[in-house]
Amino acid sequence: MTAVTENSAGGTGKSARTVFLLAHTGRHAAIRSAELVVKGLLRSGIGVRVLEAEACDLPVPDEVELVEEAGPHSLDGCELLIVLGGDGTLLRGAEFARASGVPMLGVNLGRVGFLAEAERDDLDRVVDRVVARSYEVEERMTVDVVVHRNGDIVHTDWALNEAAVQKDGAEKMLEVVLEIDGRPVTAFGCDGIVLSTPTGSTAYAFSAGGPVVWPEVEALLMVPISAHALFAKPLITSPDSVLAVEVLPHIPPGVLWCDGRRTVELPPGARVEVRRGAVPVRLARLHHSSFTDRLVAKFALPTHGWRGAPHQDPHGDARSDPHGDPQGVGR
Repeated sequence: MTAVTENSAGGTGKSARTVFLLAHTGRHAAIRSAELVVKGLLRSGIGVRVLEAEACDLPVPDEVELVEEAGPHSLDGCELLIVLGGDGTLLRGAEFARASGVPMLGVNLGRVGFLAEAERDDLDRVVDRVVARSYEVEERMTVDVVVHRNGDIVHTDWALNEAAVQKDGAEKMLEVVLEIDGRPVTAFGCDGIVLSTPTGSTAYAFSAGGPVVWPEVEALLMVPISAHALFAKPLITSPDSVLAVEVLPHIPPGVLWCDGRRTVELPPGARVEVRRGAVPVRLARLHHSSFTDRLVAKFALPTHGWRGAPHQDPHGDARSDPHGDPQGVGR
């Protein structure tokens, strides 16, 4: 993960500024939030661009720019992508952010929302920080995914969170062989295998029993789902490793899911390779809270009784935090 500071006093040299807005138009809260964001940005002289297909569901004034197609050039000239919605909408926004290189700022209107930087109640602050260019940009690692069949490449994809190889029905297990860096590791029957980034460690990999990995750690995760084996532990590898899952040829087809959004059938004998992605996703950050505090807040983890490491007061006495709580997140 690489942090890049946006210059609040600088700019691109152009007088006009444009922000792309993406919202879950099926949510009333997203529509209302979009209205507030659009009004705030236009009032500050910042242009707003939205997809034409979504504009009919959003209360947008005539000044808003419409684009017909959702493609890599939809964000040309935009300095930021603001996404309003839950995890699914944020992952959709990540597709735009990766294709364009434009940083994504997520506002969570769903449940957990680890990719989001703000909550619904923070909309006024979000607009103020965007207007002032008061945010930082960090790069999140992705994975590139290649599917082979009989030695030929039959599909390529990518993921910010994970690529999941799964069985395609409830009747039988998926029989697989796992490989890391060209060497076999183990074989077993299972419901699937999650191949995850550190960002995805709090998503599907977490539900499958994988560890939480701090986003600044560069690594790849291989997490079995309901494996019928004695050795079926989550594995953490170098970010430069190549992870592979081979589907045995005598079983029914499986399926590959990337970020839970894009899917392709895996015929018997298919091989899925996952490696560090060539293109990261850039996320805009409004504050410097630690991932630990974010983890505690998102999962409502109990921290009562925590005292913290002793520190020296001005009189030279070693003392602990009297509140026993990090930044008030457990109070």
